[in-house]
Amino acid sequence: MSELRGKQRKFADNYIKSGNATEAYVNAGYKVRSNETARANASRLLTNANVKAYIERRLKQLESAKLATAQETLEYLTSVMRGEQTETVVTAKGLYKNVEVSAKDRITAAKELLKRYPVDPLTKAQLRKIKADATIAEYQAEQLTSDDSDTSVNINFDIPKEGENASKP
Repeated sequence: MSELRGKQRKFADNYIKSGNATEAYVNAGYKVRSNETARANASRLLTNANVKAYIERRLKQLESAKLATAQETLEYLTSVMRGEQTETVVTAKGLYKNVEVSAKDRITAAKELLKRYPVDPLTKAQLRKIKADATIAEYQAEQLTSDDSDTSVNINFDIPKEGENASKP
């Protein structure tokens, strides 16, 4: 797989920014006679293996650079809980910088951490119940959306006529 050069690379980069293939095609510098031609050629470029691979690779790079990892999130929550973070507070009296995080926010951070690392038996039991409820709900939703399962129940009652013995089949 070769690296993209020139207009193909410009097209792919513009497509990543805008999400609009026709616009990306025009902005990459391709000569365009009509909007329909640009749309068709842009669509063809999106199916090109090298262009596709480049776009996927760039999207993964952008995603990993912008999203916080679980470790970063836990470290941040821990620093808030410990009071190591400050914030800027705006009130009617003015703007205050480097204000310690409130006790309420510290408690919220602690609760968020405990959700991920439950220690007491009651919390563990509550989490198990929540997970079980979620599993049941997923199963029920699956049953409702499934086309191949018969969800009807037929019950046949053989009620004996007057004078017949109920114990006979």
